[in-house]
Amino acid sequence: MSNSNDLDDPGHRNDPKDPRGDLVLVTGGAGFIAQHCILALLAGGYRVRTTLRTAKREAEVRAHLRVGGADPGDRLSFVVADLSDDAGWSEAVAGCRYVLHGASPTPSGTYASEEDWIRPAVDGNLRVLRAAREAGVQRVVLTSAFGAICAGHGPMSRPFDETDWSDLSGQVWPYQKSKTLAERAAWDFIAKEGRGLELSAINPVAVLGPALGPDTSHSIGLIQRMMNGQPGCPKINTGVVDVRDVADLHLRAMVDPAANGERFLATAGDSLWMVDIAQVLKRRLGAAAHRVKTRVLPSWLVKLIGRGTPAGRSVAWLLDRNMNASGNKARRVLGWRPRSNEEAIVATAESLIRLGMLRDAK
Repeated sequence: MSNSNDLDDPGHRNDPKDPRGDLVLVTGGAGFIAQHCILALLAGGYRVRTTLRTAKREAEVRAHLRVGGADPGDRLSFVVADLSDDAGWSEAVAGCRYVLHGASPTPSGTYASEEDWIRPAVDGNLRVLRAAREAGVQRVVLTSAFGAICAGHGPMSRPFDETDWSDLSGQVWPYQKSKTLAERAAWDFIAKEGRGLELSAINPVAVLGPALGPDTSHSIGLIQRMMNGQPGCPKINTGVVDVRDVADLHLRAMVDPAANGERFLATAGDSLWMVDIAQVLKRRLGAAAHRVKTRVLPSWLVKLIGRGTPAGRSVAWLLDRNMNASGNKARRVLGWRPRSNEEAIVATAESLIRLGMLRDAK
């Protein structure tokens, strides 16, 4: 499944005069962010290898990349590797200068235990970092999450930033705890065992932007449900960012010396309430958004409906909380210039329409 021409001589991949053509590993190539990272890397002249848990998904990934405007041929290769097993990772990182690590195991089943979330996330990060270190990779860019920053805190008098970590002694649901512990484990590994391996972390808020196929992000599901006519808008506040800008930030963090050892919060602007997002859809999409409801649902009703379910408990924690965050560090240090919140929202909805992923789709 991997292409032998990936393993070029190291002299080429380490040429500081022209990093384009370097081989970059993107883990979890079936993922939404990962595929946009692959598109950005290919557009930047890099060669890309990506991992999949099963070779059967290669055709699907290539089809999604074609939707995104790329047909990379042998500039993209695949390796079968699972974060729960050592097999395949040495092959995956061989000859790579950089690794973009966004893959994260997600437990199946509604009642997965906390340990089912945490242990695979922590072990998966460490498995990739060890393999990267042994292969002489220069830098790993870790896709962490806003969930490693924002959870467990009381009301904030300022926007969240990269100095914040989720307080695991507070009210934290398993996904947020897993992201927090997995990122901390990565930084601890670099400090104690990295032996020169560099690390940067990207912590995105809700990731929107163009879907490439039905396997997207939980955040795109929010827009999809609104466009399909969910009854109203819970009083939930969130930052948003376009996936193309998340990919761009990964590439900036990959090559900029100033990014080594740093976290970067990826958010396009001030946070929005769900009703704000609904109003953008109504204003910009016109008749295509005829199902979108802009009434605000009382928080007591949302809690009542979700009572007793894991999803309901996670939503209840978010109700009525301002989750504003700052992306100023990425702008200042890396020159990042993301699209606006509105552009990200509209691009999401337009892609759902284009791909026939809404109720009215013919």
